Amino acid sequence: MRCSVVAVGTELLLGQIVDTNSSWLGEQLAAAGIDSLFQVKVGDNLARIVATLRATLAEADAIIICGGLGPTHDDITREAIAQIMDVELEMNDEVALVIEQMFTARGRRMPENNLRQAMVPRGAKIIEQRRGTAPGLICPVGEKVMYAVPGVPFELFEMFERAILPDLLARSGEASVIKSRVLRTWGDSESGLNERLISVINELEQVGNPTLAFLASGWEGIKVRLTAKANTDQQAVDLLDVWDAKVRAQVGDLVFGVDEQNMEVVVLKLLRDKKLTLGVAESVTGGLVAGRLTAVVGASDVFRGGIISYASDIKFDLLSVTHGPVVSEAAAKEMAIGARKILGSDIGLALTGVAGPTEQDGVKVGTLCVGVALSNDDVRATTFSLPFGREQMRQFSVISSLNFLRQSLI
Repeated sequence: MRCSVVAVGTELLLGQIVDTNSSWLGEQLAAAGIDSLFQVKVGDNLARIVATLRATLAEADAIIICGGLGPTHDDITREAIAQIMDVELEMNDEVALVIEQMFTARGRRMPENNLRQAMVPRGAKIIEQRRGTAPGLICPVGEKVMYAVPGVPFELFEMFERAILPDLLARSGEASVIKSRVLRTWGDSESGLNERLISVINELEQVGNPTLAFLASGWEGIKVRLTAKANTDQQAVDLLDVWDAKVRAQVGDLVFGVDEQNMEVVVLKLLRDKKLTLGVAESVTGGLVAGRLTAVVGASDVFRGGIISYASDIKFDLLSVTHGPVVSEAAAKEMAIGARKILGSDIGLALTGVAGPTEQDGVKVGTLCVGVALSNDDVRATTFSLPFGREQMRQFSVISSLNFLRQSLI
């Protein structure tokens, strides 16, 4: 069974609303073992909606259409579906009564145009609306089917789970599952990872299942996604385990987490497991590291706090950094020692660098120096050359520094 998604609405094309419905539907379809070929957005134009539905239906067994079922003049999904089915729209009295009763129960006058939502293509089956006014539709087209649901997310979710997914599974006639595992990495570029994994990629191209894809995700890391299809959950997990191990064999400790484990979650767990506390001194990031750490529930049991030593004199006077250049490995080490002492933590982490727009004291934009004080006698530092662009550099500084701390702890 191949099911594609078509999201309707000019506001989606203009970027006024982010299309989260399609990504949610893609996740649900994959979990049910239903292949998704396309996710398409189209504006509120009847001819273009019809053309999009025809082209999509030519390749897929089913389409889920999101949006365009409301009461206004630009809600024209029903008209487009009727054209595809080659039928007329008919007033459904039961749906009209439900809409009228909903307005009455709320003590509000019902604008006449709300009855547009009761117009149904002849031969379509109604998906009862339980959270709003516009019903969903199940519309057969020969051996294929189109499902239409409102664009309001909580209405769409409920209709999908109650009516669309069971209908899709019944039509598919087979039980299968699709499961994904995301390995989060840091320390190499996307192209570098591709080069490291070329033997794995070539082998996967021969067997066809699972598949592997890369997703560069800023300060969330570069993700390597494995997606397996099998008859049962356990078979899919077993398959993922095999290829997970093959990926790790090639990239080593570049993998720092799995699925939802971001860098700060991993670092906090390492600290917790080792019964260590952390204090941070930040210059270039201005509190971003502390912000990411404290966003994790339970961080307070290992994270002591942070010092934003943005001005040079704060580094000198508060952290006891030696007077001189403040963007250097020597300064980063002294900042880490100072943070450890002032905050009373077992470990000190420090960041100093140049985010731009211009270089500082001859130090190039994108330079980051990170210091880690593991003890009085074990203080280390490293320097990174990060991408230009002030915000990107600052964000990459967060994950790079935390990764250096992670590797130091390991």
